[in-house]
Amino acid sequence: MKKNNFLLITFILLSFSSFAQPGNLERQILDLSKRKFDWMVNKNTDSLKAILDEQVKYIHSNGWTQSKQEVIDDCLSGKLVYQKIEVIEAAVRLYNATAIVTGKGKFSGAVNQTPFVLDLTYTEVYIKKDNHWLLVSRHSNKMP
Repeated sequence: MKKNNFLLITFILLSFSSFAQPGNLERQILDLSKRKFDWMVNKNTDSLKAILDEQVKYIHSNGWTQSKQEVIDDCLSGKLVYQKIEVIEAAVRLYNATAIVTGKGKFSGAVNQTPFVLDLTYTEVYIKKDNHWLLVSRHSNKMP
């Protein structure tokens, strides 16, 4: 009886833990989101160009909105410089050819040479187009 209870509890715990683990596609999307942050810090604009949709809206926590070209231009000019982006947590929800990433992170850098350090929550929306995932919307909010 004790052995059966142990096996039942083990099976239930393993079942719950498998639900908590992101699947392969979820992991790919989370990795893409993380790499995007790395590309922003390292000013890897070619990679950014490849994943930003032509109609992307990049909305910052202060309401500043950027287009794809503005994200690239501001990265190259030094108007917006990310020194470090640390993702604290992130999760993804999949809906057919759409992925929604929500996360929290610590962002540091400078805008027009004015330093900032912000704790943010963010939402990113990716769509699958021609077998590639593209970022179509990003919005962040300051955490209290």
